[in-house]
Amino acid sequence: MTTVEHPPALAPLRQARQRFLAGRPLPDGVPDDVVAAWRRARFFGVRPDLEGPARELAEPAASPLLEAARPVLARLAPALDAGSSALLLTDERLRVLWSAGSAPGDDACRDLSEREVGHNSAALALRTRRRAEVHGPEHFLDVWQDVSAVSVPLLSPETGQVLGTVTVASGLCAGCRPHPGAALAEAAATAVEAELRARARTAERVLLDAYERAVRGRERAVVALDGRNRLVSEAAARLASPQVLEALERGARAWGSGESYEISLPEDAGCGVEITPVRHEGRALGLVAVLEARPSESVPSRPPRPAGSLVGSSVPWRHAVARATALARTAGPLLVVGERGTGKTTLALELLDDAAPLVVDAAESPELGLKDAEHGEAGIPSAEAWGRAGGRPLLLRHAERLAQPDVAALNSLLDESPDAHLVVTYTPGTSPGPCLQRLLDTLAARSVTLPALRERPGDIRELLPALAPGPAPGSPPLTWTLDALRALEQHPWPGNVTELAHLVRALASQRRVFGPVRRSELPDPVREGPAGRSLSPMELAERAAILEALRRHGGNKARAAAALGIARATLYRKLREYQGRDALPAPNP
Repeated sequence: MTTVEHPPALAPLRQARQRFLAGRPLPDGVPDDVVAAWRRARFFGVRPDLEGPARELAEPAASPLLEAARPVLARLAPALDAGSSALLLTDERLRVLWSAGSAPGDDACRDLSEREVGHNSAALALRTRRRAEVHGPEHFLDVWQDVSAVSVPLLSPETGQVLGTVTVASGLCAGCRPHPGAALAEAAATAVEAELRARARTAERVLLDAYERAVRGRERAVVALDGRNRLVSEAAARLASPQVLEALERGARAWGSGESYEISLPEDAGCGVEITPVRHEGRALGLVAVLEARPSESVPSRPPRPAGSLVGSSVPWRHAVARATALARTAGPLLVVGERGTGKTTLALELLDDAAPLVVDAAESPELGLKDAEHGEAGIPSAEAWGRAGGRPLLLRHAERLAQPDVAALNSLLDESPDAHLVVTYTPGTSPGPCLQRLLDTLAARSVTLPALRERPGDIRELLPALAPGPAPGSPPLTWTLDALRALEQHPWPGNVTELAHLVRALASQRRVFGPVRRSELPDPVREGPAGRSLSPMELAERAAILEALRRHGGNKARAAAALGIARATLYRKLREYQGRDALPAPNP
């Protein structure tokens, strides 16, 4: 296994890895998660013999995480066995920001993402959000076959999202579980999170004080932002369009990261702005903006950007869009991978905007006739005829739904025309068959994986105005309280941006009150926070029914249990299972 429980026997695992790399069948007993990790590395095109040149760690860009973690880790570094152990800090993209000590292979690369180096403890900890260990042949790279590593995720004290990882790497020590460096990694993560929490509280207090000084009465239009929090007075909510708030948000994030940034409002904003930086201990935390309506100009009611726009400035999203854009500018096919609702088709259409692509959807008709017909029933050319045409790109949606003859036709096309202008979207799910796996392997080198919405919660505040329908004339745009925003950012969003869009549109059409959306207006699963564990669809429906019954009966569990037809003890048990003991609603007085 790749976690701290039930370590596999490493000798058989070494043999299994060699068989996997040679393309031979694997023996029984190889842990499924290890095999899945090896397959992901092969899918991403990682070479097992990858060995980066030993080099000094480049000076990293300034970041709040590094600023908070550097003094903490520097104090803990002397506890390392410097000759055979290393302590590393990564960001949320698994780029190494800081390191100390030395361990076998620790200088092989400065990017620990699975896309670059395959399976490792930092990537596993980031994905599972808990401490993880990886030993010897569980790694995909040859250079790490004699390395053991333990990693602990670093969680944001404000949003709970993963900000990075702390890793202790050493020589192979699979026989002693947990890893000897586990206590050091846990202590380092706890200390870094405590420092982040202290800094966040100070920053929030400084921003709030600056906002309150600027308001000076309820009629002043004031917005205070620091890239994470947004304080908007009632007058500013009436005056500022979503585009104005978005422009101010970009400026706050740039100033908070130390960049030089000039804030310019849209030409039709209908207001002017006076910007005052908010500083603490010589560092810019954010900004306070005082808005003034322009004389003899009314504030236009602008429609929001289309829901299909590529909205988001988080690092994972920007990285994915930039990679897709770079690949689309060069000859060859492109594979866009992601969960349902992450925006795969939207991105593909943006990339092909000027090329009038031919769009086919395997979800609508798995048998597209790409192999046998010169033109299918819907006028879809065969793969051979389309490949000869060459000028018009093909966008193939839901490749996971393709019938095998069409998959075979696409494989043949790519064998003959490796530079075909083809964009494919793929939603991982059940294991692909051999024919589809071959297609995915062919496209792997030119692929981009879109992050799930839960992996970029910081983008939710930018998505909300883009997803909301345009307000009625004379009505303010939809705004949100900080408490409601935190609930949205903590929700796992299994349906990703599509699910968020449905929620925003439903709220906009059903609301009968004015002012920012409050947490109490959100659906029960979003308002109550994520469950303590992953729930099945049946459990999700049962949890929603229980929360709705408690809401209808004012939190009285006896009446809620009677309405549901279950015993009160059963109600308590299900609440503990679905939410965790700490998440139980307060007892009714």
